Amino acid sequence: MISPYTGWTREHWADLADRLLLSARRHASPSHARVSFPGAPGGYGPDVDALEGFARTFLAAGFRVAGEGGRDPLGLMEWYARGLGAGTDPHHPDRWVRLDEHGQAKVEAASIALVLHLTRPWLWDRLPPRVREQVVDYLAPAVGSAYPPINWVWFQIVVEQFLASVGGPHAQEDIDAGLALAESFEREDGWYADGAERAYDHYAGWALHFYPLLWSEMAGRAPDPRHLARLERFLDDAVHLVGGDGSPLIQGRSLAYRFAAATPFWVGARAGVGSPGLLRRAASGIVRHFAEHGAPDEDGILTLGWHGPHRAIAQDYSGPGSPYWAAKGLFGLSLPADHPVWTAVEEPLPVERGDFTRVVRAPGWLVSGTRADGVVRVVNHGTDHSRPGSDLADAPLYARLGYSTATFPLPGDPLDQSVVVLDEEGRASHRTGFTAGPVRVLASGTLVGSSRWRAHWGEQGPGPDHGYSRAGAPMRHGPEVEVVSVVRGAWEVRLARLTGQAGRLRVGGWPAPEGGAATRVAGGPGLGESGTEVAATPLGERTLAPWCATPGEAEPGRWYAAALLVGDGGQPPVFDDWKITWPDGTIDDLPDLRLL
Repeated sequence: MISPYTGWTREHWADLADRLLLSARRHASPSHARVSFPGAPGGYGPDVDALEGFARTFLAAGFRVAGEGGRDPLGLMEWYARGLGAGTDPHHPDRWVRLDEHGQAKVEAASIALVLHLTRPWLWDRLPPRVREQVVDYLAPAVGSAYPPINWVWFQIVVEQFLASVGGPHAQEDIDAGLALAESFEREDGWYADGAERAYDHYAGWALHFYPLLWSEMAGRAPDPRHLARLERFLDDAVHLVGGDGSPLIQGRSLAYRFAAATPFWVGARAGVGSPGLLRRAASGIVRHFAEHGAPDEDGILTLGWHGPHRAIAQDYSGPGSPYWAAKGLFGLSLPADHPVWTAVEEPLPVERGDFTRVVRAPGWLVSGTRADGVVRVVNHGTDHSRPGSDLADAPLYARLGYSTATFPLPGDPLDQSVVVLDEEGRASHRTGFTAGPVRVLASGTLVGSSRWRAHWGEQGPGPDHGYSRAGAPMRHGPEVEVVSVVRGAWEVRLARLTGQAGRLRVGGWPAPEGGAATRVAGGPGLGESGTEVAATPLGERTLAPWCATPGEAEPGRWYAAALLVGDGGQPPVFDDWKITWPDGTIDDLPDLRLL
């Protein structure tokens, strides 16, 4: 059996792509230029939404036809060619928002350019000269334009490289400057940050590792050996971040893109790095996870949500067409049926082979996977989508102390996966701008990491919500908070202390949906109060977040300890005199932590 873990073959992937594409046609304008999916408009308005609907489904169509060597029984190229002609015609009533009219068009232009490259013999080369001229004119405002210094830099590179390939206007200095900026995003062990901040999320895989390979193909160059080495090293971490049920790590913005999280595994396959059977296992696990949980829905639509619809998951830039960036996760269909990634036998994920612990240095993550429950957990001491000392309110998708494949962070002020100081009104403090300590593996295999910050209270600032922190009014400040995490199996022993002044201390645990993975917080001496908050998340209307706290003000300088569980962990570890006895019998002596 070629797919012993997921049961998914290339035919399943092709069927999913065809279902998405045929469903999209029902929501297209007569010219095919606008694909307007049902739902309230996004923050950029219906014109941008309709362009996203075209460009993002166009990705799926392009991958589908490219992998079939031009075979096109659904007439995808003809269908989208008609939309290209209308959308790029400045006088057509369905014409697209231009790159010099709205920044989001710069994003969608990159998808259009990529597909025109991948399908060139069957689409671009067959377009009437007038339409080709219109497409070039539509893309031309990318030349010399300003792009945000994040993953967007690749959108300019890709568009201008395509223009260069068809004899259109382009500026080599734009491409060179963009490539240099993209190199500045490199971090340890093959990771990229999404810009200059501590911004680590799925964009590392579905954007920052995706575009370099496609750009090199467009430029007619062999892939840069540095990019390949980084990709191979990154994938070694990435396969450890997929749960046994196929769920990707639930962390970071743009989660409505869902199985776009499979993209880097297909990039590895196309580049010839990594084990084909393991790469397909990871990718198929992710897409099957969503397909079995209502994405796409019964009408073949990808709604704004995680499993089913959940509008609250959206950022301000998200509209009804936005979820179709999930089409990036179908990139494997651009590879023919006889490619090794489709013919190799699936291999088990790391979490299916056995329990593991792993340090991921760039984002400052302690990773623990447990075979019994298939849950992968990340304890976060390095990521907040900000900078040290930035003094901002926490973004729930970045600044929590923990993320997993089985839990969804709660919105609002920190409760779940947090160590906070409560003010006189009971409001929780924030940690964004923390100073990251070292993350390391002990000789026993146990993981240790730490961070420290000055507790601060305040609100997110004005402006659009893009999923990360926004500067606002000056913060109120409290005591210094220091946290040390010691992780083994399904358990974390979390040590916390306040310095400088007192305050009431609260430790929040994992926010697990009722009926899902077990969640528990066991407070040690001094953390005598406890409770469980209930909230709605995309994983369940009743999501349980346990916590423990000091009854009154914490004693400055005193270490408080709590044990946190999500999953199947048995009895809690015992912390006594700086020794931890774990459920598996391992004993870790931590005398050096006394000196922190």
